[in-house]
Amino acid sequence: MQPGKIVCVGRNYAEHARELGHALPEQPLLFMKPGSAVADLTQAVAIPLDCGACHHETEICVRLSQALCRASPAQARQAIDGVGLGLDLTLRDLQAQLKAAGHPWERAKAFDGAAVLGPFWAPEQLPALDELEFFLDVDGQRRQTGHSRDMLWGIVDLLSHISHVFRLQPGDVVMSGTPAGVAPLAVGQRLRLGLAGHELHTEVVAGPC
Repeated sequence: MQPGKIVCVGRNYAEHARELGHALPEQPLLFMKPGSAVADLTQAVAIPLDCGACHHETEICVRLSQALCRASPAQARQAIDGVGLGLDLTLRDLQAQLKAAGHPWERAKAFDGAAVLGPFWAPEQLPALDELEFFLDVDGQRRQTGHSRDMLWGIVDLLSHISHVFRLQPGDVVMSGTPAGVAPLAVGQRLRLGLAGHELHTEVVAGPC
């Protein structure tokens, strides 16, 4: 099912906020990517060229099977029908320019292929939502390691909060934030991602800017 939208959460890991020099948010920092930004993590990851640095942000993603509007945490938990990994690709130089000018981030965050989503596994195939470990290796070197217990706002609380801001629809995906270790990607690099014993392997190729 193609998501209508991808809701992303910024600065949901304290160490990531610190590595970019940002203060910790007082409430979840939300932004969105359109469904047209989705790419398949089981295929090669295409990054724009000549657009400045394109950073990887590895994130736990959840997919919804039912609409949520002003949902309780219990209702939010029941709406999750898949859990997986994704890459929130970010044109970091462009994002910095946009922020400095007081402009929105969409050009740096919502371009075609900016939401690279892997397969979704049923929640019962994985540990509890607050016990999920994940990682990203680039060319055999560990780049990012995360654990859902280190989130400032856990997955279920995030879904409930988001549903009080705007309605979530069946098929929508929430990307729950990235841990420290974000860095630029380069064409030719090989990526290995893992979530609770499940692994994905792919490579970086050139894409349009």
